[in-house]
Amino acid sequence: MDKNNIIDFSGVTFGFPEQAILFKDLSLSIRKGAFYRIKGPSGAGKTTFLRLINRLEEPVSGKIRFKGKPLDTYPPPQLRHSLLLIQQTPTVVDGSVEDNLLLPFSFKNNSHLKRPRQEKIERLLAEVHLQDVSMNDHAMTLSVGQIQRLCLVRGLLLSPEILLLDEPTSALDGESAFAVTTLLERLNVESGLTVLAVTHKKQDRGNVTYRGLEVHHGQVEECP
Repeated sequence: MDKNNIIDFSGVTFGFPEQAILFKDLSLSIRKGAFYRIKGPSGAGKTTFLRLINRLEEPVSGKIRFKGKPLDTYPPPQLRHSLLLIQQTPTVVDGSVEDNLLLPFSFKNNSHLKRPRQEKIERLLAEVHLQDVSMNDHAMTLSVGQIQRLCLVRGLLLSPEILLLDEPTSALDGESAFAVTTLLERLNVESGLTVLAVTHKKQDRGNVTYRGLEVHHGQVEECP
């Protein structure tokens, strides 16, 4: 396998029980350090494609490999930190902003993870225009757009290798959406973060060479 590929689909078929096959014999490679925009009609399987990578869904047949190894050879908690999925409607727990940001670091399975420094947390919050949100604020009182950005920051604190985003700016105004895109572009360029984002918005600064993926007719294909 090409060492520049970080994810490889090989003959993957998937369908939900008692429904039509969604993907059939899908073979595709995701390049390490690339930034992909994913498009396709409603119901084509864009979200399911991300969930297959994150192993929240399992193929009926075929294999998905991460860095050359089948997904099912990785412990799920480890895998999902490396291949981090942030869903379109993320959720927060009943607690403060700080509680939510540090929630992943409180789990027993994550005892090996180093708690992020306060400066890093504050910097990321500022980059997504949440600098006016207090760490003591109750997370469930935030707007949907603020929760989207809070959950993005929470995910980035885990330092994933691949960030899987399902409409990450759907609830944001133009200024906030641009701030999120700017942050993702910076991390892609500076740290080589691989990004796969389902999005219909094109708000970029031109610093990133985007790749396109189109989900349609049971396949995922590269496109302009």
